[in-house]
Amino acid sequence: MKKIWDRYSYAILLIILSCAVAFILSLRFNADVEEKFLTITVSEGDSLWEISNQYSNQHSYSNDEFVSWVQKHNEIDGDRIYPGEEIIIPVNYEVGSLTEYASAVEE
Repeated sequence: MKKIWDRYSYAILLIILSCAVAFILSLRFNADVEEKFLTITVSEGDSLWEISNQYSNQHSYSNDEFVSWVQKHNEIDGDRIYPGEEIIIPVNYEVGSLTEYASAVEE
């Protein structure tokens, strides 16, 4: 073991340092892309597809991806949603503007 360390110590240290830097950078960049969520109340005649179109400028998903995300995170089977039901949707807003928008929805 001593011979291996003496021969490859620089390579081993370089690999360990590279892994540490990669880990730190991944934590830093993951924090920047954190999703925000908005709770909305379903209105009469709403569908997941229409909600995706309505909020299309506020999320970065395609309509199919948005519908799948909402179904998965709200435990919805199929495409049926009902008036008065509250569902969570992903949005890309800053915290301040998310709070303002959420309060406007309730009015």
